[in-house]
Amino acid sequence: MSHSNHSSLVQRSTASSPSGDKEKMTYTDVDLERSNTHIRGLETSAETSLHRGLKARHITMIAIGGAIGTGLIIGTGKALAQAGPGSIFISYSIVGFVVYLVMAALGEMASWLPMSAGFTGYASRFCDPSLGFALGWTYWIKYIIVTPNQLTAAALVIQFWLPRDRVNPGVWITIFLVAILSINYFGIRFFGEFEFWLSSFKVLVIVGVIILSLVIAAGGADGDPRGFRYWQSPGAFAPYIATGSWGEFLGFWSTMVTATFAYLGTELVGVTVGEAQNPRKTIPRAIRLTFYRIVFFYCISILLIGMCVPYDSHDLAFANGTSGNANASPFVVAIKLAHIPVLDHILNACILLFVFSAANSDLYIASRTLYGLSSDGAAPSIFRKTNANGVPLYSLITSAAFALLAYLNVSDDSKAVFTYFVNLTTIFGLMTWISILVTHIWFVRARRAQNLTNDMMPYVAPLGIYGSYGALAMCVLIALTKNYDVFVGDWSKKYPTFITGYLGIPIYLCLIAGHKLWTKSKGVRPHECDFYTGKDIIDREEEEFLAAKAAAKAARPEGSKDRGVKWFYRRFVSWLF
Repeated sequence: MSHSNHSSLVQRSTASSPSGDKEKMTYTDVDLERSNTHIRGLETSAETSLHRGLKARHITMIAIGGAIGTGLIIGTGKALAQAGPGSIFISYSIVGFVVYLVMAALGEMASWLPMSAGFTGYASRFCDPSLGFALGWTYWIKYIIVTPNQLTAAALVIQFWLPRDRVNPGVWITIFLVAILSINYFGIRFFGEFEFWLSSFKVLVIVGVIILSLVIAAGGADGDPRGFRYWQSPGAFAPYIATGSWGEFLGFWSTMVTATFAYLGTELVGVTVGEAQNPRKTIPRAIRLTFYRIVFFYCISILLIGMCVPYDSHDLAFANGTSGNANASPFVVAIKLAHIPVLDHILNACILLFVFSAANSDLYIASRTLYGLSSDGAAPSIFRKTNANGVPLYSLITSAAFALLAYLNVSDDSKAVFTYFVNLTTIFGLMTWISILVTHIWFVRARRAQNLTNDMMPYVAPLGIYGSYGALAMCVLIALTKNYDVFVGDWSKKYPTFITGYLGIPIYLCLIAGHKLWTKSKGVRPHECDFYTGKDIIDREEEEFLAAKAAAKAARPEGSKDRGVKWFYRRFVSWLF
């Protein structure tokens, strides 16, 4: 595209000013074809653009489905035994609120300009290109590590029924890898529908587990009403490393990293904005409902499991020595303590679906993150090319290639390597949250400098810039202290944990510094921040979507009303789904 064409397009896309009346400016199909333009972070060419195939229900389910996983079902077992029920309830509540603030910050930016590059593009455009570069690559590294780890976990779950000496885990890894690659290949509509139903099943399982835990706590399973007995004896807080109140506090703080790992993935809504229908409505809705879902799915289930299982239970201690299947879940320990038969097998099958869904969505996020990096100019342009289904095929194949690392786990002695990888993904996840919050702070400062008021925004974070400052402080604190226990005890045994626990921080900082030295990039000044380039494209898409929706509504028989089962579902149940 010539410089003159690009200049004319930018002028037209920035025709509206924050202080004056907005002139309605849109691209025509001729403009796009003639210019063959690539607006950084926002794809317009048919050969590189994603398809907006994710409906509102897909987005909201992916939002909650990304957060519900083995971190909640399995990971809470170790935290409960280490710190006690009071500690995990407080830590999950605190981190849950931080996650909501991160999501709200992301939602404010995504609803204003739903970019193909996702939050990588927001960091580059609203804050600093070097931040976007570092954020994108660390996020991609995180997901190419997590995907094979999830495939391995799925193989381990099956060992609950078929031990590894009967069937090699490599067989299951191959089956699952082919399955998730196929689901991702067939396009966003197929992926969205598949994930919607799988995530819906996950929600139903969690609801069932919550109800079961409540029944057990009330004595409905074995006639023993436990109530808050275990909060009194052995107690709500377990000492860790030290004794007394200080040991109880250290126990509580050690669970902050467990809670963080459990919530990682909630922010993946920011990667889906490029494929969302009517994103200015669907994204804020997903963000708003996140808060209620965090309270319901996490806080309530954590509270109830602490009522059903004492932290000094022998079964819970045994569960900590197992990983990847139902034996490791504190909910299964609750089932065993209540002497309920068969249910452990059922829950193990559910966990298998949980892990498979996580592997599927992790590969999706990895491919879209690499696509976003390419769209933002931070990766080779080949990775932003899409096929007829709107799938970035080269990004998908490259990300899937790293899933072959799962075969390392066919031998027992390399499982420790992936334990360290999981530790590494947690710090990368925290770097992602920190980057989103920093970007939002710069975003708010810039729109204030350009007189973009709250009433002009499709969605505004409830606590505004101050909420982002508070969440940023908490994320930085957790990142710096997440592995504090490595400084106590035998260093020769703990230095690998120290390295993997903190390696993400220097990698992240080196990526920022290296990019700045190489490109001489500078941070975006508030009064120079570009809020409008490409916005008219989104405006036109939104108008077309709403017009089609209005036409479909007008075509319905006159006098028909949304009552009965559909009305009841939308009114009272849909917030869960």
